Amino acid sequence: MIQPEPQPKPQPASQPEPVSEPKTEAKQAAAAFGRQANDRFQARRQPAAKTARNALIVDDSRMIRKVARQILEKRGYKVSEAENGQEALEKCAIALPDLIILDWDMPVMTGIDFLAELRARETAKRPQVVFCTTHSGAKDVHKAVELGADEFCTKPFDETGLSAKLEAIGAA
Repeated sequence: MIQPEPQPKPQPASQPEPVSEPKTEAKQAAAAFGRQANDRFQARRQPAAKTARNALIVDDSRMIRKVARQILEKRGYKVSEAENGQEALEKCAIALPDLIILDWDMPVMTGIDFLAELRARETAKRPQVVFCTTHSGAKDVHKAVELGADEFCTKPFDETGLSAKLEAIGAA
């Protein structure tokens, strides 16, 4: 006896029959490639994470250290402080900073003596040094530069003035 072919069950009228295109391996691979390409594109568009930069402020004035700290932290620096050149040398022996903001006249060890000692040491990197001082005579500026200062800023300084000096040496 021949049996009749089973008929598909009719779908309710309120729900249309879903139309789906069968995914082939090629289509799946293309979709995966598109996602990977998009991920690479998105990664390129995002800015690279900056390496944390370290700064050391060497000044016997707590107020100057506070002002300089605020300026540097706005620019992404992790800041440490020293009250004199001797303390700064000790900190540099532990971890050499990328930038040093340096006063000239301090007790225990002056800024100029600190700079001479720092530059005499064999180090893997050379921190940038900005003198921030009341010494503004040509002889003082030349002496600081001869010993290895990268820039010179006279006190009192403000954010605009110090920022300009940092930009001039590529440390902004």
